[in-house]
Amino acid sequence: MAAVTRRITVVTAGHLSSCPRMLKAADAFHDAGYQVRVVSARHTEWATAADLAVRATRNWAWRVVDYGRASGWRRRLTTAARFRAAGIAARAVGAGRVALPLAIRAYSRAHDELVRTVASEPADLIYGGTTGALAAVAEAASRLGIPYGLDLEDFHSAEQDSADGELANALATRVEMATLKNAAFLTAASPMIADAYRSKYGVEPTPIHNTFSLRFSEDEMSDRPGRLRLYWFSQTLGPGRGIEDAVEAAGRTNLGAELHLRARPIEHYVAELERLRNRVAPTLAIVRHAPAAPDDMVPLAQPYDLGLSCEQTRVPNRRLSLNNKIFTYLAAGLPVVLSATPAQAQLARDLDGAAFVYEPGDVDGLAAHFRRWSADRDRRLCARRAARAAAERRWHWEHPDDRGALLQRICACL
Repeated sequence: MAAVTRRITVVTAGHLSSCPRMLKAADAFHDAGYQVRVVSARHTEWATAADLAVRATRNWAWRVVDYGRASGWRRRLTTAARFRAAGIAARAVGAGRVALPLAIRAYSRAHDELVRTVASEPADLIYGGTTGALAAVAEAASRLGIPYGLDLEDFHSAEQDSADGELANALATRVEMATLKNAAFLTAASPMIADAYRSKYGVEPTPIHNTFSLRFSEDEMSDRPGRLRLYWFSQTLGPGRGIEDAVEAAGRTNLGAELHLRARPIEHYVAELERLRNRVAPTLAIVRHAPAAPDDMVPLAQPYDLGLSCEQTRVPNRRLSLNNKIFTYLAAGLPVVLSATPAQAQLARDLDGAAFVYEPGDVDGLAAHFRRWSADRDRRLCARRAARAAAERRWHWEHPDDRGALLQRICACL
């Protein structure tokens, strides 16, 4: 009798192109011989084209919960009304006391739509990540009578630091208390995030890093004369990510550097950043780039000299996280500048000269790194070699401790 192909549904409450962890997971499961279906959302215009570009190169099935402004306007209205009403109830009663169904819907705008879509087709296991998908994965799995796994890409109950964020953090705790304990397995995006969940809930997530497949350019070992080219990317260009440190440090070097920023801009923040540049770094050129599809991010990092991950420590989650950009830089053979958050400082000790670490806010220390890098050709070449060596040795997606560890957890459940 022929073996039955096991079916896995992968879920994100975000766009397909904005959740590389679930995208890599779907690809890994498909390549391992599983029948894969991906459920994602559509709500932001700029990401829709990137979703389609990603999907065009994949052979697994894809289902979309669409509440975009134009393409899904009716659903946009209904989800917004439900989300707002549940939030009012949670704020009035308290996140710890409001009924769990209301807490879930105050935390996840498209919860009901995600559950219906995920549960609409049979599967043998559901694996999902992003904040809005946690409860949907658990409920859909319960309806289908199958196991589920959850990916904890952040320490969700410590992601926000504003007054409104306190409610979101409390709702995250409520949702996690209801979903984590019944999961067949959990994964986390860094060892420190895994430790935080272990301490708070007594669970045992497996760290699966935000690594990527290697793609080195042919000239990555050659010298690159000219202006120092710094690179940073994210989904959104906004405050709290340490970009100001890089602007001020570049200004103190007076090197005439370039700072390349790839993200969807928050326009008032960009205006503030330009004012800062005019005041403290007039010789710095800030170059903005449009967001790109996840498959393009590694090659897009290759032309630059240093990749920046200048995370700040005010938000607890940022202290624990190892973000996508670090491992994107390494997969491109690009040395990294890391602020000394606990997680990033720990990682830097394993990068063997491929990382330059500074204390968040220490602009003079960061400027000194920029000066040394710009003036010392041998230092530049050594750092590039170290970045490539670190990526080849450990920090790539195909490593047994990342993709391999995820596949082991899946295999144990099926």
